[in-house]
Amino acid sequence: MKITSLKTYLVPPRWLFLKIETDSGIVGWGEPVVEGRAQTVAAAVEELSDYLIGKDPGRIEDLWSVMYRGGFYRGGPILMSAIAGIDQALWDIKGKHLGVPVHTLLGGPVRDRIRVYSWIGGDRPADTARAASDAVGRGFTAVKMNGTEEMQYIDSHDKVDKMLANVQAVRDAVGPNIGLGVDFHGRVHKPMAKVLMRELAPYKLMFIEEPVLSEYLECIPELAAISPAPIALGERLYSRWDFKRVLERGGVDIIQPDPSHAGGITETRKIAAMAEAYDVALALHCPLGPIALAANLQIDAICHNAFIQEQSLGIHYNAANDLLDYVTDRSVFAYENGYVTIPGGPGLGIEVNEAYVIERAEVGHRWRNPIWRQADGSVAEW
Repeated sequence: MKITSLKTYLVPPRWLFLKIETDSGIVGWGEPVVEGRAQTVAAAVEELSDYLIGKDPGRIEDLWSVMYRGGFYRGGPILMSAIAGIDQALWDIKGKHLGVPVHTLLGGPVRDRIRVYSWIGGDRPADTARAASDAVGRGFTAVKMNGTEEMQYIDSHDKVDKMLANVQAVRDAVGPNIGLGVDFHGRVHKPMAKVLMRELAPYKLMFIEEPVLSEYLECIPELAAISPAPIALGERLYSRWDFKRVLERGGVDIIQPDPSHAGGITETRKIAAMAEAYDVALALHCPLGPIALAANLQIDAICHNAFIQEQSLGIHYNAANDLLDYVTDRSVFAYENGYVTIPGGPGLGIEVNEAYVIERAEVGHRWRNPIWRQADGSVAEW
């Protein structure tokens, strides 16, 4: 079997899908995207096709190494996301060729389903408590919210009070036994992170995510000592070498690599195994589409330290299209009692509705994240 073509499809709401075709007629699907830079990643996929056309798609490790090492410059969100989507599609092809799910090829599942959480907003927090109640009403047993709006290096305590009121409103709405993650989203710098984390201690959080940007990993052990909540990060890290520095420093309890950013299934399972050796939990990042979620769930199936999975069903980004729109059988993602079942079909376990993908690619998207500014006019982290 040989690879004959790679085709990308820019589809609403903000996703990029990839189809790899082979001379046997088997096709594989992946989701290579950086949110807000989808066109750039599509160009990177096209460049990487020079290494892939005419090659055996079953030699996944070798093809991964060629894509990563062959261009001399390596790493970063664009290249690793392009590699990620290609890698997902190659695993999809291999599983379909052999008639088994990807997780069977990786040693077989350690679980049949995994707990999921719903993202409930918080950028502009007015409706967060209502969104939390709605999510619990749909069966979710865990939710995640953004904790703050824009925040200066040193900011006023009225912003701290607003965050606490918002978290309290969510806790009041869902009760004490629903898992609650608070995401600082890299918006907070160390001086204010120290304040916020101390004030959040009474709320018994499931985790605090990205208390500071990953550029400031040296701060994490100091911050971890302030709060009893587990510290989670990793969506803006892209390889096992990035995560090596996290694990060596300590202070992180949960890693959150994104298999559409961190080199795909091949790389993310290696990152997960490294974390297990440090007794660190895995909660894969996935605010993306159905192909990405299917790839995430194949990894969750084989990783003992996976405990919860992010997913995008119903999040506000998905106004134009939602998670299940692009698959022919929506029941393949079986949500029940706060869990989702691991897909058991060949490859990634889903069938992409190619005709609908082509139709929506005619619409496409040009999604960009908001640009926020502080009161003094300087650019704020979003």
